[in-house]
Amino acid sequence: MTRRSFIRGTGGYLPEKVLTNEDLSAMLDTSDEWIRERTGIKRRHVAADGEMTSDIATAAARQALDAAGMEPTDIDLIVLATTTPDRTFPATATAVQAKLGTGPGAAFDVQAVCSGFLFGLATADSMLKQGLFNRALVIGAETFTRILDWSDRGTAVLFGDGGGAVVIEAEDWTGAADAGIITHHIRTDGTKSDLLYVDGGVSSTGTIGHVRMEGNRVFKHAVANISSAIQAVLDETGLTADDIDWFVPHQANKRILDGVAKKMGIAEEKVVITVDEHANTSAASIPLALNHAVRSGRAKPGDLILSEAMGGGFSWGASLFRL
Repeated sequence: MTRRSFIRGTGGYLPEKVLTNEDLSAMLDTSDEWIRERTGIKRRHVAADGEMTSDIATAAARQALDAAGMEPTDIDLIVLATTTPDRTFPATATAVQAKLGTGPGAAFDVQAVCSGFLFGLATADSMLKQGLFNRALVIGAETFTRILDWSDRGTAVLFGDGGGAVVIEAEDWTGAADAGIITHHIRTDGTKSDLLYVDGGVSSTGTIGHVRMEGNRVFKHAVANISSAIQAVLDETGLTADDIDWFVPHQANKRILDGVAKKMGIAEEKVVITVDEHANTSAASIPLALNHAVRSGRAKPGDLILSEAMGGGFSWGASLFRL
């Protein structure tokens, strides 16, 4: 008998304010056609004044708890993936803990930028399997628009704010090996950190800074690294792309999604795409896309799902799980 983690519920939240491509064309030398052609993005959501990352995370978490049929007091672990915390410290997860009223347990942040949710899921899954905790909220939440240089067309059009969450629960398991959360493959390569980064920090500039990116080089690495993570998961489990019911990728931009799908032989109709509606929400994008797939009725209990991502660091990874 082993302990295995299962996803019990999903949730998501997008701020009310919407910034369309037409809105951006009034601010930048760009157009709706230029943005859609290169990214597939139509609109993005922007956090309201005074709306913090913890508020977004809490809203997504409440929806996930409702879907799981659980109360906040049932949760004894919160892992929050974010690049845009409320404060330098304490961890934004502790603010979520307080706002939800989860009671005794642990709450901490992980930072792997766009790969953050997968790193957080792997961390929480491992801790539950070890018996350290029983039920966890894994959240990805961002106020990413607050670290954008709105004069930089190359990055300003790409990102948005939002949050997504899953509730996972461990149980003693004697059933099939391909049930619940099955495996993870996460990696980083710090030698590529200068291709995608924020030009500020507490110990470097003492400022928040803005996102800087070499887009073409990031694209090439993204397709290669994400594909390698997917292949590692398939090799470990003896599966092929045809065995996967749904691919729920990080919603970076449609060109990367299409590039990975083509390289890996993934059928277009199996790829869940939401980037057009909320742009790249960094750590929030995978749980947002998963929540959309579940609530739209596409992804159903028993479906086998593979998620993948790449972010600054570089960081990248893939996770395989059955709903």
